[in-house]
Amino acid sequence: MQTAFVPLIAAAIALGAPPAIAQEQEQVKVAFEHALPNVDGKRIVAVTVTYPPGGKSLAHHHAASAFIYAYVLSGVIRSQVGDEPAKVYHQGEGFYEMPGSHHSISENASATEPASLLAIFVADFKDEPLTSPDRAPGSR
Repeated sequence: MQTAFVPLIAAAIALGAPPAIAQEQEQVKVAFEHALPNVDGKRIVAVTVTYPPGGKSLAHHHAASAFIYAYVLSGVIRSQVGDEPAKVYHQGEGFYEMPGSHHSISENASATEPASLLAIFVADFKDEPLTSPDRAPGSR
């Protein structure tokens, strides 16, 4: 079983991420993408976000046109959007984010169990990427 993680660790090191950080990060997969036939220039994109125990996303912001609905598929997610206080969402609960939102906290609230959510974006075709990590202080 340990040898199965060797390629993952090697890839993390090759990409410049320490193995501990790479294992804490979320996995994001596009589940669905389609043009909205009744709204010119808009598309819907659904992504699954999976967090290992204690996993988290980097602080990030969303595209200026992206309205997002997030639904917790499993586990418990802690989220903070904009100036709102951080909230905890359990399996079956959901929340939304307004276009251009800043997401300072998005993480698995459990250190022992995995968690996942489905995020559904409605956005302009021209807006790419839909999610961008914050720049580190002092970076250009």
